[in-house]
Amino acid sequence: MTGAKFQEYQLKPFIMDALKKIGFFEPTEIQERLIPLVLKGESAIGQSQTGTGKTHSYILPIIDQIVPAKKEVQAVITAPTRELADQIYHEILKITELAGEDEQIMTRCYIGGTDKQRTIEKLKVQPHIVVGTPGRINDLVKEQALFVHRAAKLVVDEADLMLDMGFIEDIDQIASRMPEKLQMLVFSATIPEKLKPFLKKYMENPAFIHIEPKQLTAVKIDHLLIPSRHRNKKNLVFESLSILNPYLAIVFTNTKKMADEVADALVSKGMKVGRIHGDLSPRERKKMMKQIKDLEFQYIVATDLAARGIDIEGVSHVINYELPTDLDFYVHRVGRTGRAEFSGTALTIYDPSDEDALNRLEKLGIEFKHVDLQQDELVEIGDRNKRKKRQRVIDEVDVAARSVIKKPKKVKPGYKKKMQQEVDKFKKRQKRIKKK
Repeated sequence: MTGAKFQEYQLKPFIMDALKKIGFFEPTEIQERLIPLVLKGESAIGQSQTGTGKTHSYILPIIDQIVPAKKEVQAVITAPTRELADQIYHEILKITELAGEDEQIMTRCYIGGTDKQRTIEKLKVQPHIVVGTPGRINDLVKEQALFVHRAAKLVVDEADLMLDMGFIEDIDQIASRMPEKLQMLVFSATIPEKLKPFLKKYMENPAFIHIEPKQLTAVKIDHLLIPSRHRNKKNLVFESLSILNPYLAIVFTNTKKMADEVADALVSKGMKVGRIHGDLSPRERKKMMKQIKDLEFQYIVATDLAARGIDIEGVSHVINYELPTDLDFYVHRVGRTGRAEFSGTALTIYDPSDEDALNRLEKLGIEFKHVDLQQDELVEIGDRNKRKKRQRVIDEVDVAARSVIKKPKKVKPGYKKKMQQEVDKFKKRQKRIKKK
């Protein structure tokens, strides 16, 4: 907590009532830094890890500045996935539901997989706030059903993911139809080079807010490592889940095909499993998200689509069936658990080929506990690098010893043997000193 209070921003009374109702009393660091900037009309780039309160850092000041009497689009909020768009939309509704009769704010969510014609018919009255995926919003703008030419605020959430999914062109087309003096708020876990030309085009001297993670991942997450040791990984997942008995677990795979294979294997062993990946139709995805929210599943198998932009409440465990190729996604995956005041567990099954990736994660500050399955229990075992570390210490002592013991100017027969004896004596002396 930062010590600031929401009262300092002089937000409208219904916003303050809504914050109280949802239990928000003090702004997070990104909210404290961003809300005043948005209220002043400044553009900004926010770089922060998941779970920092980013969504409310822009929706609160945007809601505060909507003029209900103007029946026109005043803010456009874009998100890369339907689920994230839907989530932002519902967060806005939680804030606006307490508005008085003359303060009513109309928010609409436009995403793919819904009836476009029906949407167009309903747009005879323009909403104040538009939330949605770039493709669908751009479609409605091109159809001259949605009018964004007076909307002075544009939010681009998860911009690096937008870039990966090919949505930047759609956002460019939307932005080009908006007022020249456009307040743009861009949020991204990373700022890739390919994103910079787009940012330069629309943002003149934006404020850059980088919230340094206190830790790479949440404090209350236990990171467990389990070696595959040529065992059947699907059985390992099943046995681990049976032992852990999670409240709700997400098992992450790198591909849709593998997600289906793992889900099928768990189903064949009697587990009720939900699945989230890109091959689900919009209707299937909507149904799946509702079932997950209704706690119909204890286990979900997902690709990285679910690691970003989908907030599933109550995830107690994350299982990495395999490490992601982009290690940033390790952070996004495990960030699904250990949220708010809760603790969480992230278990990663690793192969010998993962050593380099694990070393890189450890250098970033992630501390792994090494475990293995023994008699229906997850038992802590020695560090996988124990032998290497011991050898390194031996090598370091050896180098130190040789640097202390000088090579004689004239080398006589048997020199190497004598030198080694001196080195061994030095090592013994060092050991005795350490023991004392």
